[in-house]
Amino acid sequence: MTVARAPGKVILFGEHAVVYGRPAIAVPVTEVQATVTVEEKSTPGVIVHALDIGQTVDVLRASPREPLSLTVRNALRHLGLTPQQVSLSMTIRSSIPVASGLGSGAAVSTAMVRALFAHLGHPVEATVVSAIVYETEKIYHGTPSGIDNTVIAHERPVYFCRGRPMTTFAVRRPFWLAIADTGRPSLTGEAVADVRAAWRRDRAEYERIFDQIGRVVEQARAAIVSGEVSSLGPLMSENQRLLRRLRVSSPELENLIVAAHDAGAMGAKLSGGGRGGNMIALIASGDADRVRQALLAAGARRVIVTRVG
Repeated sequence: MTVARAPGKVILFGEHAVVYGRPAIAVPVTEVQATVTVEEKSTPGVIVHALDIGQTVDVLRASPREPLSLTVRNALRHLGLTPQQVSLSMTIRSSIPVASGLGSGAAVSTAMVRALFAHLGHPVEATVVSAIVYETEKIYHGTPSGIDNTVIAHERPVYFCRGRPMTTFAVRRPFWLAIADTGRPSLTGEAVADVRAAWRRDRAEYERIFDQIGRVVEQARAAIVSGEVSSLGPLMSENQRLLRRLRVSSPELENLIVAAHDAGAMGAKLSGGGRGGNMIALIASGDADRVRQALLAAGARRVIVTRVG
């Protein structure tokens, strides 16, 4: 038996503006994990059991575009194998909420690739894992940015700007985030489309907002690399102010942002597409329980506290 794991992720700074060529930062969320177990079985082929969603996939019979099957086939192809040449059973469990902006699909794919390579006795570099997972991300997202597979495979913060090489970077001084789920789905495609329509109506104004968000991202990256964690709180609040101007916040998100600040958070903002989904807050480690309880009392469906770095 072989077991492999992969974390979730959140967008820390730069959502929406990243679509228009400005940078964004994403970080791993290690408190939630996808776990994959691989065992031998008696007959040829690969069977994948996704227990949390009640799905079983026979890789030999599944559609080539079925995500779990595609991940297995691409990982085996990299090793010069086909599903007919192995006899494996894979079991997936995940504590990462689905469709919540936490990278559930990429985490599952990453854990699957790691588990297959390890079980078959082949060390694998994070860059290879990321490239294999990116092919599955195309099934989930059409034209993915590559942020999810990169940050999850490398388990490090990622700096991304469209048209430039994606880079990971180190955290000089660890910091803590509280991630609160509003309970309202974040319809990212709808929010992105609305921002684009508004941008077309007033390009000059929206380009100014995107430029300001880009400057916030650059300052945040510099603060993380230098260890100036105290700077991140005001930068998160400034990023949120600009996201409000893009009209992608919501009453549920604003309610949680106020609750986080009232409980001692140093900064807070939405994460991802907005209009729902998750809010993130920068907190001191000693304030975690107080902030968690305040967010739950304010209506958060769940709260994850994670250390970055």
